[in-house]
Amino acid sequence: MKTLILLLLPLAAVAQTVPFGEFFEPTTLRIDYYHTGNSAEEEVTVDRLLIGGAWAGNPASLIDHFGAGRYAVKVYDVATNRLIYARGYDSYFGEYKTTDVARAGVKRTYHESVLIPLPKRKALLVFEMRDGRNLYHPKWTHVVDPGHYSIVREKPARGDRIIPVVRAGDPGRAVDIVVLAEGYTANEESKFEKDLSRYAEILFSVEPYRRNRPRFNVSGIFVASAESGVDEPRQGVFRNTAFGCSFNALDSDRYLMTEENRALRDAAAQVPYDILLVMVNSTRYGGGGIYGTYSDFTSDGPMNEHLFHHEFAHAFGGLGDEYYTSDVAVSEFYPQGVEPTDPNLTALLDPAALKWKDLVPAGLAIPTEWGKRTFDSLGAVQGELAKERSEKTAALRASGAADSTVRALERDYGARIRAASDAQVSFMANHPLRGKIGAFEGGGYRSRGIYRPTVNSIMHQFNASDKQFFGVNERALEQMIQFYTR
Repeated sequence: MKTLILLLLPLAAVAQTVPFGEFFEPTTLRIDYYHTGNSAEEEVTVDRLLIGGAWAGNPASLIDHFGAGRYAVKVYDVATNRLIYARGYDSYFGEYKTTDVARAGVKRTYHESVLIPLPKRKALLVFEMRDGRNLYHPKWTHVVDPGHYSIVREKPARGDRIIPVVRAGDPGRAVDIVVLAEGYTANEESKFEKDLSRYAEILFSVEPYRRNRPRFNVSGIFVASAESGVDEPRQGVFRNTAFGCSFNALDSDRYLMTEENRALRDAAAQVPYDILLVMVNSTRYGGGGIYGTYSDFTSDGPMNEHLFHHEFAHAFGGLGDEYYTSDVAVSEFYPQGVEPTDPNLTALLDPAALKWKDLVPAGLAIPTEWGKRTFDSLGAVQGELAKERSEKTAALRASGAADSTVRALERDYGARIRAASDAQVSFMANHPLRGKIGAFEGGGYRSRGIYRPTVNSIMHQFNASDKQFFGVNERALEQMIQFYTR
């Protein structure tokens, strides 16, 4: 019963100092597993345990106190029943289970991994998942015997080129980022190296990364792909690449992910890493980021800097999406009446207990009126014009109208749609509350019932010219940096 009580405690409630050297070796233990199910049921099945390279984590930060993520891995010392490691995270399956396909009962299996430091003696490994009220429950347990012959110990024979870019020093006191090359052929190795250096500078161009640059290690790993580019299934484009990244993930046009987790992890394991990124050689807009798992982004797509920061903040800081007007693959990602775990989103169930209330200026009302009706009406105009353009274009073509007539109509509607879009951009860019911390309705893919801390930020993903996280998001990222480096 004592163990069960410990398992049900939230991560934030069990924050404590654990003497690393008493319980762990400075080595990585990787647990590969299969995550199977749909929206109503899920199960975890172990694939393999394998010993990797040096442990990259901070030996002084073994217990996660953030409380973010829909899953958690916890490690207990069997001899003392003491919690010695805990981390929250999200997963690709966790996103799949919120899709309409999963709600229809279709089961899918995803390969996933978690990394922990190698225990010195027998330890109980526990996977937990949140229920509909965001409470953790044990889902799968496994006793790890670090001396057991079943743990894979051979070192993979790889000849990939490792490219150091930024060096802070000791991995245990730094945020260790590894960037994998995807869709770069052997002839494009120099392009990857240039792109890698460029994105390192992009990372440190905004706060809080800029002031914390001496706390980061950034390495690239060049893995040559047979073909250049990336899969675009809806366009009938398929490329033979190192990690199988593809657009249309979860049937979302711009969502770019991979299901080849083992290949990712095997390549990344060549260096100590806390955060795994995949840079995809493409000029198209797209990417993705899953907290505690990985992030990917296109190297040369539109709004590339904004996209990179946005997706990295998902994977590194556990920040949620602050927009609600774009089409996404998931539904009911944030259930009605349940407080999100994301540090930058709230259901505002108790306005007096707003999680970022200390950053709200005196006199600013909670919730905060921001002209949502005006913003939404400008979006509605764009939608109506796009619908009209499609209908009228189809009618003209059906009537046998000349191509010049069709193009003239499309140009006219295009100009009107751009004007409405420009009005929305101007509304955000010149908003009187820009940068002020409040509780602004609309976020987490929901127009109602979820609130974000600012009118616009990198996490809102509306106006890419606003290259700031602002107070709440910046603080969450700063706290994560301190967790890895203090």
